[in-house]
Amino acid sequence: MTHDCDILIVGGGLNGPSLALAAAQAGLSSIVVDRLSFEARADSEFDGRSYALALASQRLLAAIGIWEKVAEHAQPILHIVTSDGRAGEGPIWPFAMHFDHGELDEGVMGYLLEDRYLRKTLLEAIEANPLVTTRSGEDVVAQEITPQAASITLASGETLTGALLVGADGRKTGVGLRAGIQRTGWDYGQTALVCAVEHEKPHNGTAHQFFMPSGPLAILPLPGNRSSIVWSEEPEAAAHIASLDDEGFLEALRPRFGDFLGEIRLAGKRFSYPLNLTMANQTVKDRLVLIGDAAQGVHPIAGQGFNQGLVDVATLTQVLAEAHRRGEDIGSILVLDRHRQWRSFDRATLAIGMDTVNRLFSNDNPLLRLGRGLGMAAIDKMPALRRRFIREAAGVTGDVPNLLKGKPA
Repeated sequence: MTHDCDILIVGGGLNGPSLALAAAQAGLSSIVVDRLSFEARADSEFDGRSYALALASQRLLAAIGIWEKVAEHAQPILHIVTSDGRAGEGPIWPFAMHFDHGELDEGVMGYLLEDRYLRKTLLEAIEANPLVTTRSGEDVVAQEITPQAASITLASGETLTGALLVGADGRKTGVGLRAGIQRTGWDYGQTALVCAVEHEKPHNGTAHQFFMPSGPLAILPLPGNRSSIVWSEEPEAAAHIASLDDEGFLEALRPRFGDFLGEIRLAGKRFSYPLNLTMANQTVKDRLVLIGDAAQGVHPIAGQGFNQGLVDVATLTQVLAEAHRRGEDIGSILVLDRHRQWRSFDRATLAIGMDTVNRLFSNDNPLLRLGRGLGMAAIDKMPALRRRFIREAAGVTGDVPNLLKGKPA
């Protein structure tokens, strides 16, 4: 059967274009569909959003030709400090963990990169790639899976066919819903407040994760004297803080942020969104795969959401590339199940790990506070265990797909 492309990708944010570029290197053609216009997605205005990229994610972006175009805008993460405390009181020293990039043989632990640079570069790359076609400003209203093909129908009436349909369309994935895929998860009773700030003193490439009873506060270094903020609060408090004007917001942030970077002021827009865990009960079906947040949406602790999406991209691309070279049907469930098996253990352990850490630290129980403080202090004094944590965070342990090593799939 003749298809319009090899892979139909629904979702043109970050994971979808990354998959299209990676698949193109393996000789596979894609059509990327997104409901937003190209102009809206490629807006270059700074809005405060950024991503903590693990070293393995940076290698993937290099392998698909993106990193060289955004590297000048990236901030290396040289140190990570994780601590526990209360708003206005600061960390409970010396109960903290310190991680240094010097303990990682491969180099820095990761990078902070603003959304405006990464998104625009990915979109321009797929527009220029001869094996990738885009349909921007289009809604998918129906899909069908047959033994021979996957097909989608757009709101404009156009029908597209491919050997494989990929849902890269977020936590409320339409591809997954139309396929009848159920989800498992729960609400954390927290809301994330996201913004960027400018500060007087240099951050020296240090990322801070400060755990408070109401939720964690991440202070992540951006180029210059700027940092990205991901601040989790209980919903009622978060709604009140989000409703404040900029100065009121800063007044609420300052006791939690502290004064170690001097005076702070907002840079860009503010965002807020509820936090939950949501896992697709199935990530593959015949001729269908879910990746990124469509497959697993986790707590933003450690910034693993986008990194896990790129792990999906890397494993799926390698499985498809190997099947394509062998002449197999890339949409066959026998092929797609290899991707599922490769990812299933990591998906489960990540979800459980992020959930456990958040529940363990987001409370004011004195016994738990003492236990986690002693635990962090102990880890900080154990170089071998500390290096293991660093390598895990960098994404360089385990059965790593080729793209995450910077190699072709």
